Amino acid sequence: MENNLLSVWSTVGSVLLAILILLIMITVHEFGHYLVGKLLKFKIDEFSIGFGPAIFKKKRKKSDEIFAIRLIPLGGYCAFAGEDEIEEERKKKKRKKKDGDTMSEEEASDLMSGPFDELLNEPKRELEDTVLILTPPTGEATPAPRDIKHGEEERPPEKKPACDDGLFTHKKPWQRILVLLAGAFMNYILALFFIGALFAGYGQSMIRIGSVEADPAYGETFEAGDILLSAGGKTIYLTTDLADAVRGKPDGYLLEFCVARRMEDGSMRKFSRLVSLRAGVDAEGNKREKVEVGNSASFAQVLRAIGVGTVQHEDGKMYFDYDTVQYRFGFFETVGHTFMYSFKIAGTIFRVIGELFTGRIGINTLGGPVTTIATTSEVVSTSGFKGFLEMAAFIGVNLAVFNLLPIPALDGSKIVFTAIEWIRKKPISRKVEAVIHLVGIVLLFAFAILVDILQFV
Repeated sequence: MENNLLSVWSTVGSVLLAILILLIMITVHEFGHYLVGKLLKFKIDEFSIGFGPAIFKKKRKKSDEIFAIRLIPLGGYCAFAGEDEIEEERKKKKRKKKDGDTMSEEEASDLMSGPFDELLNEPKRELEDTVLILTPPTGEATPAPRDIKHGEEERPPEKKPACDDGLFTHKKPWQRILVLLAGAFMNYILALFFIGALFAGYGQSMIRIGSVEADPAYGETFEAGDILLSAGGKTIYLTTDLADAVRGKPDGYLLEFCVARRMEDGSMRKFSRLVSLRAGVDAEGNKREKVEVGNSASFAQVLRAIGVGTVQHEDGKMYFDYDTVQYRFGFFETVGHTFMYSFKIAGTIFRVIGELFTGRIGINTLGGPVTTIATTSEVVSTSGFKGFLEMAAFIGVNLAVFNLLPIPALDGSKIVFTAIEWIRKKPISRKVEAVIHLVGIVLLFAFAILVDILQFV
């Protein structure tokens, strides 16, 4: 009974720790937006950790910013004033009605249809004996038109610089792009910290061969206990690196490996090995096959190609005889590998997306928030703090890359819209952009739910 309770509490603790990792990464992402927004003097309405009903809320008197902690710890946001320009105009309309403004609904609709600057920048029309005076709706007195002498050309009034009220859409495009990039940048920096701590404290996870399939026809091969450091002159960071090294190579191809081997005195030494690739032997025992790696999930073919042996487990099934061990490199190698490993994780994300669109892997290989939490809790429960660092780094890089994809509702899509505005000198209709982002976030939630469901079907 006591062991069952301990197991339950261990599982609960792992799940809570997994949720904590996800919450830390999302909070850091939003803090990146907040920090750069403050540096560039954006007006911020609220910084929230989590979403749903607020369990804690505090408002700063000087800036009117609200800091909130909300009930559901699977998200968060940094709300900039004026980020949703349509909502901002709606609030202005309500305030004007409260102040007794007599602006009609049609006038309010016209005001919301586009930035007032576009009206000022329209080409002047040639009017004969007609003077058009626009009376501002604020009720301020309109200055009388000045007299123009005969033959004197009227000079347009000097355009006053726009008031920097701190609203998101009133800021310059390059400032908005920096704010949007800041979230992903903070995720990446934190991921680098976790990777560096992992490599320095525990070492890198490398493949260790348990046994080798003996075949004299293939000549030199590995020895049991060899740790694979590089293949084809490139460091092995992920299983996909080993797969890339053998992909497309014919049976019998000599591939150079660098391995680390523990000697009798306990020291570790590095060796260079030329290993003849083999895809296995057919039923007749005399036909050699070609090495083919279909996708990032077909690692079994890779192990078979390099001659890794098999072992029978308790369930009666045969498994490839290998495991992973932590191997420590020197200081400067560790620093370099930290950056390279982060790039490898990012590259794996793009690889998976590409294979998903080309049909080389199925949608059931992906997972949403529930699957992420379940996987993270499992890794943390089996690997402890090392697993925590591994998953935190992986989630951090994933969030950084995924948020920069040009998918509606994500930062990458907002950057695209802002860049278009920068080039065109005027924004795409705010209403159209808002609808696109709304549809995007609905589809993203639906997709996340779908891939989670497929994991349990």
